[in-house]
Amino acid sequence: MAYIYMLASGRNGTLYLGVTSDLIKRVYEHKSKFVPCFTNKYRVDQLVWFEQSDSIVSAIVREKQLKAWRREWKIALIEKSNPYWHDLYESLH
Repeated sequence: MAYIYMLASGRNGTLYLGVTSDLIKRVYEHKSKFVPCFTNKYRVDQLVWFEQSDSIVSAIVREKQLKAWRREWKIALIEKSNPYWHDLYESLH
């Protein structure tokens, strides 16, 4: 099992796309700023979209596909399931 996820700094803010096998742990790491990286620098820590995949390989393929998308398409993908850009992290527990 694997996940493709998008974090945002806020509604229509900076976006970050990633892949993980443990979504709760990975988002917690972003929120806790354990590792100095892009998401820390731009305060990108709100989980606004995620998708489950059968394997890490298929998740990486999907991530690469989404990274090639235009920003408007990513925003439309988020707003299709999360129109108000709520932080979905709490709903994972």
